[in-house]
Amino acid sequence: LPRDCHVANALDEIVARKRVEIDDRRRACPVERLRDRLAGAPPVRDFAGALQKSPGIGLIAEIKKASPSAGLIRADFDPPAFARVYEAHGAACISVLTDEPFFQGRLEDLTAVRRAVGVPVLRKDFLLDRYQVLEARAAGADCVLLIAECLAPDALRELHGYAAELGMQALVEIYEPENLDGVLSLHPLLLGINNRNLKTFATDLDHTLRLLDRVPPQTLVVSESGIRTRADVLRLERAGVRAILVGESLMREADIGAKVDDLLGRRTRV
Repeated sequence: LPRDCHVANALDEIVARKRVEIDDRRRACPVERLRDRLAGAPPVRDFAGALQKSPGIGLIAEIKKASPSAGLIRADFDPPAFARVYEAHGAACISVLTDEPFFQGRLEDLTAVRRAVGVPVLRKDFLLDRYQVLEARAAGADCVLLIAECLAPDALRELHGYAAELGMQALVEIYEPENLDGVLSLHPLLLGINNRNLKTFATDLDHTLRLLDRVPPQTLVVSESGIRTRADVLRLERAGVRAILVGESLMREADIGAKVDDLLGRRTRV
């Protein structure tokens, strides 16, 4: 989840703007033309499998240029170059933010990243419509983010099923604990738990830990937000969390490879 917005207002604004954007994109590239592109899309890579096979905790390393609250995060923005560094330093998967108005991302960034690396790639955006799921696969995505707080239960179920029809996996994300049972009724392969309080913006890793016992073992939990240090990673890993998604704390580093090494314990601190 683009998780640093004033939820009641900003999230509503983002969703409203996204619906207009979807209509514009559908007019520019009708569904039929998008479906024609599927044949040329690269074969789907196993996103959950890559996380499960990671030695230690699986890292989804995120490529993000900006955010509504932080503004510009990275001026020297080269998504394929970042992706190659992430892969070389042990990231299991890569997340690419494709929202343009609020995060300065583009779907073309995802396509370029997917061509540059051998690891699976996630489309990170506000997905509200089947069109965007189809668009993600045509662009080369292996997995899509579905945010429970942005989707009615029926819409979440529909998009989760449609991603599977296209061969992709879905990372279903929640913040509100009351949404957990509904999400688990989908038997998701991947569950993202956002540690950022959507009202105060404070991050609390305990949020993941409080919900962990309610998640069946066959669902792989991805802890998201507020993961900044090796100590944070170890705390989650020792509690049984098998994957993390980290973006801003990587993108802010001059040497993002060294920061990945640090988080994954691949380099001894001086």
